[in-house]
Amino acid sequence: MGAYILRRLLLIIPTLIGIMVINFALIQFVPGGPIEQIIANMEGQGDVLAAVTGTGSETADAGTTDEKYLGARGLPPDVIAALEIEMGFARIVCEPGYEGEPSLKSDACAKEDIPALEQFLNMMWRYIRFDFGESYFRSIGVFELIAEKLPVSVTLGLWSTLIAYIVSIPLGIRKAVRDGSRFDTFTSGMIIVAYAIPGFLFAILLLVLFAGGSYWQIFPLRGLTSDNWEELSLVGKVLDYFWHITLPVVASTISSFATLTLLTKNSFLDEIKKQYVVTARAKGLKESRVLYGHVFRNAMLIVIAGFPALFIGVFFGGSVIIETIFSLDGLGRLGFEAAVARDYPIMFGTLFVFGLMGLLVGILSDLMYVFVDPRIDFERREG
Repeated sequence: MGAYILRRLLLIIPTLIGIMVINFALIQFVPGGPIEQIIANMEGQGDVLAAVTGTGSETADAGTTDEKYLGARGLPPDVIAALEIEMGFARIVCEPGYEGEPSLKSDACAKEDIPALEQFLNMMWRYIRFDFGESYFRSIGVFELIAEKLPVSVTLGLWSTLIAYIVSIPLGIRKAVRDGSRFDTFTSGMIIVAYAIPGFLFAILLLVLFAGGSYWQIFPLRGLTSDNWEELSLVGKVLDYFWHITLPVVASTISSFATLTLLTKNSFLDEIKKQYVVTARAKGLKESRVLYGHVFRNAMLIVIAGFPALFIGVFFGGSVIIETIFSLDGLGRLGFEAAVARDYPIMFGTLFVFGLMGLLVGILSDLMYVFVDPRIDFERREG
């Protein structure tokens, strides 16, 4: 098993590189970039030009008319060149024999664009060392941003997945035992209706009903903690935390019940019809012993296989919408805002983290296979 895990870990590197190559190539064909974003943001706003060029209050004192005029003209070519160099799109190249400090102010030096391939290789070399650089617009390291936002997204993904499993597995077993009954029909209708409700629409409904929208002010509207969280006791902090995550987690989980419940039910139905179950019942074993001592382990294999997909689905797909609606400052919202602003270090940094987490969770799924059924040997199957 150790050799298999080692091979899977080594495969993470080329897989991550492939993910980054595809997205980096797509970015090259998308119109606009961080430079264009800065120009678009500063049109008609002289203070933005002052912030970029570092002229400070001198430009601000020039008068409102002059500010608008400068903003309408756009950034000077030398400022654009300096920004391209700072953001890693270009570099300063000087003539042979030049001994001074490289500078665009010198006639012996000039700006040279860095090829896209070289930009990608430089980026991947930094990312392999977990050096994600610094945000173009926030003046803070990307690693610090990701470390700050990651707990929010992990909270949503982990609690939503755990609740889905805690509810869906017993419900699926119950539906399999009472297959075709009124209980089975009623619960199937309920979970299908829940599956059909869009997550963002259900989140808005929860806000309107329970967060002071139009009816009851039971849960907070935004954030994961209260303003006085530091002053609370340990028990108070735990209660405050669960009070804040209730609505976001419910909104993230609502569509997860259908697939997992029906998967559990069908897996149990398939196992219940097998000969070893008939034999166990013929020996006089209790029904609970048959279900949970024999059927459960075999039926749970396919359910456990869906754990990574469910966790990553909530972590990736639902995080942007849920975090935005409930004003949660997580990775999904961070990545979305970075894509809109063309903040490439944050975009590719969050993509790298998402991809790495997805691949690691896939390996965890294989380990859970072996934990549930020790008869599974991936190394022997590969041999």
